[in-house]
Amino acid sequence: MTDFRAYAAEEVLRDGGSIHVRAIRADDKARLLEHFNSLSPRSVHFRFFGAKRRLTDKELVRFTELDFIRDVGLVATLRNGDSERIIGVGRYMSTAGGRAEVAFAVADEHQGRGVGTVLLEHLASIARANGIREFEADVLGENNQMLSVFRKSGFVVQRSIDAGVIHFSFPTDETEEFLRASLDRDMRASAESVRHFLRPASVAVIGATDRADSVGGALLRNLRSSGFAGDLYPVHPHRAEIEGLAAYPDIAAVGRAVELAVIAVPTAAVREVVAQCARAGVRAVVVLSSGFAEVSAEGKRAEEELTRLVRRSGMRMVGPNCLGVLNNDPEVRLNATFAPATPLPGNVGMLAQSGALGLALLDHAQSLGLALSSFASVGNKADVSGNDLLSYWNTDPRTAVIALYLESFGNPRRFARIAPRVAEGKPIVAVKAGRTGAARHGVMGRVGALANVDGAVEALFRQAGVIRTETIGDLFGVLALLSTQPLPAGPRVGVVTNARGPGILFAEAGEARSLSLPQLDPGTAGPLRDAIGAAREIGNPLDLGPFATPEDYERAIGIVGADACVDAVVAIHIPGLATSNQEIGAAIARGAAAVPAEKPVLVVFISARGIPEELFGGGRGRLPAYAFPENAAIALGAAEGYARWRRRPRGEEFELDRTAVSAIRAVIDRARAEAPGWLEPRDFATVMRAA
Repeated sequence: MTDFRAYAAEEVLRDGGSIHVRAIRADDKARLLEHFNSLSPRSVHFRFFGAKRRLTDKELVRFTELDFIRDVGLVATLRNGDSERIIGVGRYMSTAGGRAEVAFAVADEHQGRGVGTVLLEHLASIARANGIREFEADVLGENNQMLSVFRKSGFVVQRSIDAGVIHFSFPTDETEEFLRASLDRDMRASAESVRHFLRPASVAVIGATDRADSVGGALLRNLRSSGFAGDLYPVHPHRAEIEGLAAYPDIAAVGRAVELAVIAVPTAAVREVVAQCARAGVRAVVVLSSGFAEVSAEGKRAEEELTRLVRRSGMRMVGPNCLGVLNNDPEVRLNATFAPATPLPGNVGMLAQSGALGLALLDHAQSLGLALSSFASVGNKADVSGNDLLSYWNTDPRTAVIALYLESFGNPRRFARIAPRVAEGKPIVAVKAGRTGAARHGVMGRVGALANVDGAVEALFRQAGVIRTETIGDLFGVLALLSTQPLPAGPRVGVVTNARGPGILFAEAGEARSLSLPQLDPGTAGPLRDAIGAAREIGNPLDLGPFATPEDYERAIGIVGADACVDAVVAIHIPGLATSNQEIGAAIARGAAAVPAEKPVLVVFISARGIPEELFGGGRGRLPAYAFPENAAIALGAAEGYARWRRRPRGEEFELDRTAVSAIRAVIDRARAEAPGWLEPRDFATVMRAA
């Protein structure tokens, strides 16, 4: 049986702040007394159903020295320097027949943040493990905060009223409704915490300089040149002014509330700087500095200590060892990175785990004209991870498509819950490094964590509706399509080309990705012959011939796109002698504008001179353009597969009975306690039989 006396977890509240949840201890008596004394008379009345002036020594012993089987107590705490403060207490006391009574007390200034809800979820988890099947609670009718906790918990609550006291009872089981409510709370809290990074009202640059060749200098320069809409505070121990801005020796000297601090100082100074931020009430920190888990075991320990400091002080952290964050929203204009390239504002939210690759991704996005809503380089993912960014982008109206470059999963189970919810409304496109043994070894060495087995990653992505691409090039190809075009209603593609060979290449590559080139509707043949000449063979691909004119392209694309047998249109062009790339590009853009808006249009321009800008001037805006037919097939196949996933039957979730769950949990808990790794065959057989 698990020993819950060492129970501890980090949690994020609905306003984005973090807390530490742990088992109450015998040495908490003074902290618990301080917590009680801080409660208003009203809060004391709600907790104890009457006036109470103090806690006796006997009560302090009873509340803090528990067996953690029949009686369990948890506290929510925050740190300020070396002192730890209790801001919430939750406990259950066993009664009879597998039931227990629960009670909570949350500091007045922290009520409404979700502290009670978090404590209830953790207590229910411990109770299930200890055989407690039902919780009970008595709540005064005017205690609206606690009534809301039970009402919105997701548990199946029964209630009765007697003399102004509401009696609640509910099973501790994780029902589907509870899991859904818990996920909703988790995602809202994560999204709110990320807003402190991407929509801050003020930013301090700690380590700012005016040296062009320094990270702090590039960071400050980017924040200024992007036109950051909030307050900007350079921090440097020996400067009174940097780049025309008043500078401060430390974060405390700023003397005003700072929402986000971006830290670019030597590794040895990071912890103290973060501690200063905590004391100053900073809500979020981005640590650009490297030299942590990516370099050594000692660095990993320093990173773990840094993460504990951040979370237990109520903050969140991006990094360390990262490039920074960026938000192209005109109302924010935040470029808190040291990247030399700033992409255009658009609708793609992008995450890069690697800072170095993040530089390349931003540069490539700018060169391709791929427009971003926001960008985050999470580095070692010591705190904020892709799961948090997914939760934010899920609610961000400026983000329509999400791109991920991942080297490892910090919490794959949480990803498996969040990603499908997000993918129901917004496509997620991911490159996951570490397919091969050599690559996994490299990832382990870089980020200090084992990349997941690739077969499991593939299955996870497929189940969650995540589009996985093999290469960075394919990632950008899929993003170019999804960020500018609608999803195809089916796999049927109409191809218009001036050369038979590229059309065949597209057909072959498309067939491997479940795309098809159907016969065109008989009613389409007449208009096509009138448009491009009676001598032309009408087929799919439709070969316009090497002397195709701009008018041929424009008319043919519009007619093929209107065909009821076609779900998407691909226009392919090889430059010839008769017409210029610019003329053909403009004609394709005009033809694409005539295609029904619900059908995507892609362009393949096989030319060493690149893609003509005229291609992007039509009524459909920027068209996704590719150098070769196979690239377009990969992108369209990915989009069609994702659209098919969204249309899939949802099915029904199967629930194991309690005996089976207990048997499986016993095997898994024992195996995890012994050593990480594969289950022994006999243990695996036990799990399979139970399931």
